Amino acid sequence: MQANSKTVKDYVRTIVDFPKEGIMFRDVTTLFADPRGLRLCVDQLLHPYAGHRIDKVAGLEARGFIIGGAVAHQLSVGFVPIRKKGKLPGATISEEYTLEYGEAVMEVHDDALAPGEKVLLVDDLLATGGTAEAGLKLIERLGAEIIGTAFVIDLPELGGRTKLEALGMDVHALCAFDGH
Repeated sequence: MQANSKTVKDYVRTIVDFPKEGIMFRDVTTLFADPRGLRLCVDQLLHPYAGHRIDKVAGLEARGFIIGGAVAHQLSVGFVPIRKKGKLPGATISEEYTLEYGEAVMEVHDDALAPGEKVLLVDDLLATGGTAEAGLKLIERLGAEIIGTAFVIDLPELGGRTKLEALGMDVHALCAFDGH
């Protein structure tokens, strides 16, 4: 296969039994490390939103910071990190969400977005949709408008896309993998 005919999925490495037995970890660090792969990824994440006004890109911790920052740079807009509880230094608002085995909390600075700003939410992976849903709620609580959600990878059998679409969100993913 020629380098210029590769898809984003071709750059993603699968690590078997990480972080525990039975999990097929989809590792995007190999995608990010390759300049052609990274460029392809950013370009394809942006493609559906060409011509749309985007004021900020919000990225979910942690790999969403990498790709979200690259997307924001390409658009010449600001980047907003949505982080795990206790990681941001200023005043924050928080949103609890459910994980497979418990609960967690995401936070954003309370002044990160202005009412009416158009925001694209970006992350590397869409699994159950819990983290993305928490990020969406935080964005909406600040009065901003979500124009879409963009992910490098979708794991369809875990139901995240269905969850986000049920919330009325536009969901864009570059590739999907069966199994998790």
